[in-house]
Amino acid sequence: MPDVKVYFIVNLKINDAETYRKYEKGFFPILKRYEGEFITFDDNPIHVEGDNPIDQDRTIIFSFPSPEKADAWWADDEYQELSKFRRAATDITLTRINGLPPR
Repeated sequence: MPDVKVYFIVNLKINDAETYRKYEKGFFPILKRYEGEFITFDDNPIHVEGDNPIDQDRTIIFSFPSPEKADAWWADDEYQELSKFRRAATDITLTRINGLPPR
């Protein structure tokens, strides 16, 4: 059976734009290394219902072709080092969800 695609939904508030830009510059090459796909972002997300988990000002969606690729990306030493900039510059919720299984 083929792998199920994995999606990440990121809600974040950027507290230090200069530090966050360091993260952004390094993010895409590492994402591509694991066949990740940047889907979209929105700097004006509208929270429609329920409690907003953080006072967010950006929502991002990206994906990987399989759980194994997503796990490898997350565990990558270079990514973990880079993510220190994101952690220092933002408040974040990061959610991983599985896509629908292939038919």
